[in-house]
Amino acid sequence: MPIDNYLLKRDVIFEVWTKKFMAENEKADSDGGLWETIKVILQALILALILRTFVVQPFSIPSGSMMGTLLVGDYLFVSKYSYGYSRYSFPFGLAPFEGRLWEGTPRQGDIAVFKLPRDNSTDYIKRVIGMPGDKVQMIDGVLHLNGEAVKREKIEDFIDKDAFGGERAVAQYRETLPNGKTYLTLDLNPNGFSDNTPEFTVPEGHYFMMGDNRDNSTDSRVQGQVGFIPLENFVGRAEFLFFSLQGGASGWQIWKWPTSLRYERMFNGLRADR
Repeated sequence: MPIDNYLLKRDVIFEVWTKKFMAENEKADSDGGLWETIKVILQALILALILRTFVVQPFSIPSGSMMGTLLVGDYLFVSKYSYGYSRYSFPFGLAPFEGRLWEGTPRQGDIAVFKLPRDNSTDYIKRVIGMPGDKVQMIDGVLHLNGEAVKREKIEDFIDKDAFGGERAVAQYRETLPNGKTYLTLDLNPNGFSDNTPEFTVPEGHYFMMGDNRDNSTDSRVQGQVGFIPLENFVGRAEFLFFSLQGGASGWQIWKWPTSLRYERMFNGLRADR
């Protein structure tokens, strides 16, 4: 074979093998890069799941049952470790155990998230009012614990705004529990449906929960729908607000933030004053 043809053939073969080698390397790099991306995403999801299950979980407020403490459009963090862990601490309540691990005791005045006992899946948020063994009753809109009226002081009205910007004044009170914790409640109707109730005795291992918006809250006073809350159903304690939007805006509607953000409510703690 002439030397020129031999060199030409050798060069062609070398070029073909070089291109094949580079293509294989590029594919390997591409596959490796894709796998690295998948691993990063999986690690982030696992970390988020761990944080959500054991440390803090975000919640948003869809109704006015806790006004004026919590408003529709508030976003808050709930500590999952405050009361220990039950199967309801885990997504879909799938953890295979009963009771609580590292059990913590809810305290009067705490704002807590719990699973509604009638379906064990719906999240509710209310304030802890009655402890196990307590007797709870509403008389003419005044909370009574163990036969004694809870201290209540009238303060300035709460100004409620509707979605159209209309305003109405709602009677507002500072309520102080026997343990010294104090918070604000609203009384929209002085003769509301739940302003006079029977006396409820809280069973052992259960708690009596109430909304701060006393005339607009389905809570433990409504035994057929909420009733007493077992400790096992507690998800966590509300700690602080981290975001708040008014006017029915959703968190993903970024273009509405400039006019909808309630800056004064962000990063506010939710523990009842002592």
